[in-house]
Amino acid sequence: MDVVIDNVAGPPFHTMMQVLKAGGRYVSSGAIAGPLVSLDMRLMYLKDITLIGCTAWDEPVFPNLISSIEKGKIKPLLATTFALENIAEAQQEFTKKNHIGKFVLIPPPLSRQQRQLSINRRTRVLMFGQ
Repeated sequence: MDVVIDNVAGPPFHTMMQVLKAGGRYVSSGAIAGPLVSLDMRLMYLKDITLIGCTAWDEPVFPNLISSIEKGKIKPLLATTFALENIAEAQQEFTKKNHIGKFVLIPPPLSRQQRQLSINRRTRVLMFGQ
C-alpha cells in the first residue's frame, strides 16, 4: 500500500504499518480502537514511512475524495452491510472490532409519497437558492 488512512489505531496499528510499502504514508485521523500503539521504529525507518496526523480537512478535500471514489480511483473497503432496521445488530458487530473496512446501513426504499415529498422539498430549496 502507498497510503493507509486510519481512524482506528489501537491493536491494528502494527498491521497497518506492515502493509505499507517503502516510502509509504500512514495518516491518522482518530483512535477509536485505542490511542496507545506499539511502534517498531525499525519498521518505520527501514521502510522510510511518513507518519501524518490530521484533525481537519481543507474545504475542497471532501468533494475531491468523493469525486475520486465516483471515478473509481479510490475503492473504499467494505466490511459488511446491514438493513437500517438492524442497526442494533450492526452496532454489536462493530463493537467486536473483528472487521476491516466500513459498515454500511441501508435504509428502506422510500414510499411513493416520500419520494414526491423529497422532490418537492428539493425543488423549493433549489428555487430559493437561485
